[in-house]
Amino acid sequence: MFAMSEAPDSHMSTIGPRLRELRRAQRLTLAQVAEAAGVTKGFVSLAERGKTSVSVPTLIRICEALGTGIATLFDYPDQDVVKGGVGAKLEMGGHGIEEFLLTPAEERHVQVMRTILRPGGGSGGAYSLEAETVFAYMVRGTLRLSVDGEPRFLEAGDSTTFSARAAHAWDNPGEDEAEVLWSIAPALPLSRTKLRP
Repeated sequence: MFAMSEAPDSHMSTIGPRLRELRRAQRLTLAQVAEAAGVTKGFVSLAERGKTSVSVPTLIRICEALGTGIATLFDYPDQDVVKGGVGAKLEMGGHGIEEFLLTPAEERHVQVMRTILRPGGGSGGAYSLEAETVFAYMVRGTLRLSVDGEPRFLEAGDSTTFSARAAHAWDNPGEDEAEVLWSIAPALPLSRTKLRP
């Protein structure tokens, strides 16, 4: 799977500038971040300007190169009741998806995300998370999930649980839109880690 595309659904408009801010705060060059993340300098520049989509695994590697966790980039719901499952718009990488974070920043035991996938949309590759457990519940449509290379196929009403540290990738192989609820426990680390001088 590819790390980048010129898709209009890049979802990097908010987190791109945040990545740039983190990089500049640490006085890192585009080349330094690119080398540490295993991508090109041009790709990092496009991502920071919101001009490309980024796969989930690539975004995680960029965050690691910046010495931070991906949750540092999230917006969080600011209300006690999340109406209609909309929550805060979430940008966690991937393509052909729209995501919402349903749990507030102060909730550290669990994190719940709602993902809507267009046909063919998905994570863009395998990745692991700084958590213990992932629970996925299929609301509608189909989801093709790979956990440590083992395939799992979910349809509406199905659910599955796996280690967050296992390499996992997912996409919508169907012809219709799909929707999945993800629960991650504990919540992904919010604070920055190992900031460079």
